[in-house]
Amino acid sequence: MKVHNTLATQTTRRFFATGAISLAAALALSACGGSASTAPSAEATKQDLKAAGAGVITMWVDAERSPALKDITEKFKSDTGVEVKLVVKDFAAVRDDFITQVPTGQGPDLIVGPHDWIGKFVQNGVIAPVELGDKAGQFQDSSIKAMTYNGAVYGVPYAIENIALLRNTSIVDSKASTLDEVVANGKKAVADGKATFPFLVGMDPKQGDPYHLYPLQSSMGSQVFGKSADGGYDAKQLLIGDAAGVEFAKKLAAWGDAGEKIINSNITGDIAKEKFLAGESPYFLTGPWNVPDVQKKGITFAVDELPTAGGEPAQPFIGVNGFFISAKSANALATNEFVTNYLTSESAQDSMYTAGGRPPALKASFEKAASDPVVAAFGKIGSTGVPMPAIPEMSAVWADWGATELAIIKGQGDPAEAWTKMAASIKSKIGG
Repeated sequence: MKVHNTLATQTTRRFFATGAISLAAALALSACGGSASTAPSAEATKQDLKAAGAGVITMWVDAERSPALKDITEKFKSDTGVEVKLVVKDFAAVRDDFITQVPTGQGPDLIVGPHDWIGKFVQNGVIAPVELGDKAGQFQDSSIKAMTYNGAVYGVPYAIENIALLRNTSIVDSKASTLDEVVANGKKAVADGKATFPFLVGMDPKQGDPYHLYPLQSSMGSQVFGKSADGGYDAKQLLIGDAAGVEFAKKLAAWGDAGEKIINSNITGDIAKEKFLAGESPYFLTGPWNVPDVQKKGITFAVDELPTAGGEPAQPFIGVNGFFISAKSANALATNEFVTNYLTSESAQDSMYTAGGRPPALKASFEKAASDPVVAAFGKIGSTGVPMPAIPEMSAVWADWGATELAIIKGQGDPAEAWTKMAASIKSKIGG
């Protein structure tokens, strides 16, 4: 499951209603072992859950992650007598189904998904905060930050993903730090007959791809939203239309179809991947989900830091996948126990990494996974990134942002005017 297969997926990305008694019981249960990082004894947990009348826990999960959860669910059942039923759902529809079904009591006890669903979930009152206590410190700081909304942690993270620059080392043997250097290297490779395309990044034919282009935009000092006092995104501070954003729009036009053709509106994500696998470009701006196919093809490659287009660091969006508890869970006690004391375990996090290949959120699991230089490289780049905004207002940003960037890349109209018009449209949609 990718956080951002297409912009449509991005657009859909992203109160505890079970009562004070259930929450207090869950917290008490989590503390049974004498510390926040120690799970209670299996027998004590089993007796407590039986006394509470815990039944079956239902988890909605995608097909990729379901097998990775088998061992930990079996251990939970062995320890507590409570079964965790994994229900495989279509990722494209699961967020909206969850929002619709939880209030009716027909939804699951927990769900797997990306952090940028949190805003919509909280807005609709369908997920509960999780109490991680000292365990929060066992996770990458960026993953906990991504799972935090309005000062509360709403999910247990397990994976962090972000993009990087893949470089075919048989075509270009040294890394570059700026996009200008990347383009120069790519053009030389084309001139020398070693490549067909100097640089590859996929564009959705209808929606562009602001997710992949954001590091270039951020390196020019352009952001989407400002931050509130608690460090979260503030929808009242819409920054995307500022002067830095306008300058980025002008650059985008220069890189596009009517300019240097560095970013080609006719090259989709699938085509970009196909051309890179065929050895037709030294560079591919993409994420870890495409690395396995590059490795299978036998291409010698490096994972380079994101090139800058301006004077600021090129900060990618990071996506954090995790587990969310339903605010209407009929088995809140058992669900909290499973989420906070089992899904936070090293074995569970290791298993999720093996299944998905994304850098783990748990520090201990990441340290092991980082023995793979590819994981280490993506993790290093991700540590400089920023969480994709999870506030509900972000859903009003993607469509205008992507369509405007695509039009600019195609050379349609004045880029400064188009960017300013886009910002005004977004502002009107989010209410000023």
